[in-house]
This record gives sequence, C-alpha cells and structure tokens, in this order.
Amino acid sequence: MDLGTVIGLVVTLGLLFGAMAMGVGLGPYIDIPSVLIVFGGTAGVMMVGFKMEQIKIVGKVFGKAFKPQLYNNQELVQKMVTYSTKARKDGILALESDANNEENEFLKKGLSMAVDGNEPDTIRDLLEIDLEQTSERHKGNAAFFEQIGGYSGAMGMIGTLIGLVAMLLNMSDASAIGPAMAVALLTTLYGAMVGNIFGAPIANILAIRDKDETLFKTLIIEGIMSIQAGDNPRNLETKLLAFLPPKDRVSQFDK
Repeated sequence: MDLGTVIGLVVTLGLLFGAMAMGVGLGPYIDIPSVLIVFGGTAGVMMVGFKMEQIKIVGKVFGKAFKPQLYNNQELVQKMVTYSTKARKDGILALESDANNEENEFLKKGLSMAVDGNEPDTIRDLLEIDLEQTSERHKGNAAFFEQIGGYSGAMGMIGTLIGLVAMLLNMSDASAIGPAMAVALLTTLYGAMVGNIFGAPIANILAIRDKDETLFKTLIIEGIMSIQAGDNPRNLETKLLAFLPPKDRVSQFDK
C-alpha cells in the first residue's frame, strides 16, 4: 500500500469536508441536479470516449494507484550480476534452472530465450515489444483518469451555464433564484473536486507507476543482453547502475 497516496487523499478530503462542516454544514453542499449533471454527465461522456473494456477495469486500475507493484532496482542489479557471474563461469545453459524458478515473468521470459540460444537482436526486439505494449496500456489507463479530470470540469461549466440560464429566466420569482444559483455554483464545485482530487492526481501517479515499471524492465533487458554477450559482471553492474539515481548506485564489488 502506498501510504503517501492514501494519506494525501484522506487529508485532502478531510480538510475540504471539515471546512464545509465548520461553515454552514454539509447539507447545503448537496444538490441532486448538480450531482446528476457532473457525475452522470462525466460517466456518460467517458462511455462515449473509451472502450467498454477500459471502463470495466477502471476500479482495478484505480486500486493500482494505491497498491502498486513494488520494484527493487538495487536487488535486481545484484541478481543480474549473480546470473552474469554464473554464466561466465559455467556457461549460459547453467541459468536454465534459474530461469525456470524466476518469479518475475518478464525476467523469466528473457532468461529463457537467452538459454534457448536465440539471437540477441531477436531477444531484444521481443522484450522491447512486450515493454512498449505494456507501457501503452498503462498510458491509456492514465489517460482515462486525465480525461475524467477534463470532462468533469467541462460538465461543471455546463452545469453552471444551465443554472445561470434558469436563474435569469426566473428573475421575477425570488424563490427560484436560490436553487438555480445553487446548481450554477455547485456543479462547478463538484467538477473541480472530481477533476483535481481524483482525475489529474490519479493520472499522474499512474504515469509514475508506468515509469517505475519501464525502468525495471529496461534494467532486465540490458542485463540479459550483457549476460548473453558474456560481459564482465563488474561491467554489467556499472552499466545497470548508470540507470539509477546516484544515491542508489551501490556496487556489491566494493563491499
């Protein structure tokens, strides 16, 4: 569980609702027409703009923002160095049992292809295609929430215009001005809250998750290429550590 994401969302909602409650209470901020315009309208246009397959998995994708798969790049580099040392000493076929027992599917796939004697270009091409397609799916999921932010804001503006039209048409009836003004203001509020609490932030964290996985898989690709080429384990480590931030570049050969 990503505590930063969870705490950030809880604190944001807590402060907003707390401020509302300390003012005039939460009741005046609840308006059914505004809810229908913003939430119903946003859901409708999302169904128009995206495939049903993407809409069905929105809950699963939303969960990944709070409970992502963790990637330990330093541990991966050490593992690749171990594989490289073993391959240099006993030959690449000695990694067959390691490939069969590997839990990470991407690494298992790459090691298996290397052990099977596939050409380096073939291995790189297949792994990069896998990486690119996975990244494209992740970017599509992030774009889904980014569009939620945009559409909810637009629906808020549409609701504001609807409320203003209703208000102007009933200027002679003082009792009708209040509800119309509520729709005008609360739709903007709802749209801004959905877009800036759930839309844009979730899209941003999903993009970060994609970058994390892309880096992890890039390390795997480069490591396998070096192992198959018979590179010195120290050189392999230096190459992989170059992908990491300076604070994470800890060599096991210096211990």
